[in-house]
Formats: sequence, C-alpha cells, structure tokens
Amino acid sequence: MRPLADVRVVAVEQYGAGPFGSLHLADLGADIIKIEDPASGGDVGRYVPPYADRDADGEDSLFFETFNRNKRSLSLDLTTAAGREVFGDLVRTADAVYSNLRGDVPAKMGLAYADLAPLNPRIVCCSLTGFGMTGPRSAQPGYDYILQGIAGWMDLTGEPDGPPAKSGLSLVDYCGGLVAAIALLAGVHAARRDGVGLDCDLSLFDTAIGLLTYPATWHLSAGFTPVRTARSAHPSLVPFQVFPTADGWLVVGCAKEKFWRRLADVLDLPDDPRYATFAGRREHAAELLAGLEERFLTGTSAQWLDLLTAAGVPCGPVNDVAAALADPHTAARGMIVETEHPRYGRVRQVASPVRVGGQAPEYRRAPRRNEDFAAITGDLLGYDSARIARLTGEGAFGA
Repeated sequence: MRPLADVRVVAVEQYGAGPFGSLHLADLGADIIKIEDPASGGDVGRYVPPYADRDADGEDSLFFETFNRNKRSLSLDLTTAAGREVFGDLVRTADAVYSNLRGDVPAKMGLAYADLAPLNPRIVCCSLTGFGMTGPRSAQPGYDYILQGIAGWMDLTGEPDGPPAKSGLSLVDYCGGLVAAIALLAGVHAARRDGVGLDCDLSLFDTAIGLLTYPATWHLSAGFTPVRTARSAHPSLVPFQVFPTADGWLVVGCAKEKFWRRLADVLDLPDDPRYATFAGRREHAAELLAGLEERFLTGTSAQWLDLLTAAGVPCGPVNDVAAALADPHTAARGMIVETEHPRYGRVRQVASPVRVGGQAPEYRRAPRRNEDFAAITGDLLGYDSARIARLTGEGAFGA
C-alpha cells in the first residue's frame, strides 16, 4: 500500500496554497476529494492564464494541473441543505476536512471541529487561511505577495540600493501548504490514537513570520537589524554569495573553514592572516570580496565550477528555469512527472520532493470538474438513483 492509502481528506480548497499542500498527500496515496463550487465554476485555478483552455468549457489550465494531480473532484453547493447533506455523509467517511479560505469563513461555513464532531468525532478540521482564525487581521484576505510585504521578506530581498522585492516564487503559499499538510497528518495521527478529532488553525501569516528564523532570534534577543546584502550575500558568512564570471554567475559558499582554505588554493590566493577566520573575513569583507570578484571574472562559469567541484568547494551555477529542469540530477532524482491529458496531451511537471520508502509513486492527471461524481456518490457514499435524483433536484450539485 502507498503510505497514505488509508487516509481520506475532504478538501474545500482553491488556487495555490491549499491545493499545493494536499498535492503531496495525494501523491503519497491519500484520497483527496476536492469539493468545487458549481456556482463559481469550481476552483479558480482552472482559469489561470496564460496556459488555460479557452475552447469548449474552458475549464483546463496547466496551473490547475500543477496543483491537483491524483485528486478526485465533486461539484457540491455547500450553501444548500442538500449540498450540506452530501457533505455530511462525506465527513462521516473521512479523516480530515481541509480548507484554505479567509480566516472568518470556515466558522461561517461550519467547517470547524465543533460543527462537524457530531457527524464524526474523530474528524480533523484543518484550515489554512491568510491570517488565521483569530487576531485583528483574521477577516482580511491574505495572498503570498501581501504576506511577503507584511512579514518583512520584501524588505530583506534585493540589492541594498534597490526597491523592496518579492522572492521569485510564491514561497509563502507553498510553505503554507506544506505546514498545513504536516499539521493535518499530525492531527490524523492524534485522532486515531485518542479517538477524538481537533482543529488545526494554520495561516500564511504565521508561516511567513515563522520562516524569519534566526534573523528573528537575533533581533528579538540581541537587537539585530537585518539588512540587504549585495550579491545575495549571507548575513554573516564570508564568502557565501553569487559572483560574476566571464560569461555568467556562480554561487560559492564557505560555511566551514576548510572550504575557505580549499577556495584559496583553487584561486591561488596569497596566505593572508586577515582572512584566516570567519571573524577576520567578515571584518575585512569589502576588500576580500572585491578581490574574489576580480579573480572570478578571469574565467567562465564552467571553468570555475569544474575546479571548485574537484576541490570540494560548495558551489553551483546560477541556472535559469530551463537549465535547472534539464540538469542531469533533476532527471536522476525522478523530479519530472508525466501524465496524459485529453486536451493537452502529455503534461510534464515537477514531482513532489516528499519521499517515503522505495515504492515508485503513481501519477494521475488532475480531474475534470465533477469528473468523479458517480464514483463518489455511488461507490463511496452508496447513493441509489432515487436519492441522487432528489439531491440533484434540491440543488446539491449545482443548478
């Protein structure tokens, strides 16, 4: 069995952060039943450009494929009594209800443990919201870009004389999804052990603040004020940054004294006692880094990387996305996933980095909206045709 083959999650999720978290659970074998609102056309991620299908029903996009493989889809209107009836039956079969909505919405929609415990006392209610379900910002919508600004990330990113900048990827969203997945699994473990479910109140805000890590500790404990560094340099280790070469850029990091000695040998640097220790190199960073930049400009990235790698100095190229995906190590680690899609044909995307055991993962394309209606209502819930007709007539599955 796949690691999470005995876990079922009812997911009221959309767009990026929430679906990214449940994606890893789905890849590990969990049954993710994705609830999509028929009134809004389902998950908004289905319509994200530029690679969105504008023909026929227009409900396919490569963005949606990225975050929803290995899941099942059911169109369900949770604002109707009939829709809530079906949702309640799903809760009875599930280990967890997972959502990523605005902080005040889960309570309004009855997605908290207090609401669902009468249906299933072991249910885990995992809510990933922008700002959490408590606090002065709880009713505000939260998005990755906004959180990178509020949590201080933008102030730390970019060159010292440049404007604030976001990271190149939506890391608050993605890390928030991973945090939610960890919390959900911990909650399911506790519920199976104790026989009682619980709430998991996760937020993108908490995730972004938590990822401030040691600069936050330094500031809170010693008054440290983080500042941007030129060339994306490490705040305390020298040298540990990008360097220009004759034809591009490379990253070199001396996180241990032995790496500095190896780098000095490769670059044929004179023995200088000022640079013999971490403290000395930091004290004389300006002069040292200027000399290193001048030296690296005398060769190409490939030439330097060959020498540095052979010497055991931590280093790497500054790849673009195409080069990163074409790196031989990417293929060797099985990080490219292929699925077949009725509109796009072969869809290639990146695999989940979460690995458990040696069993090869299986991959299934993201579901069409409501594709799994028959399997969920019939095979899973055991509804007969008369009940399905009644629920349909009462608006459970949309107009």
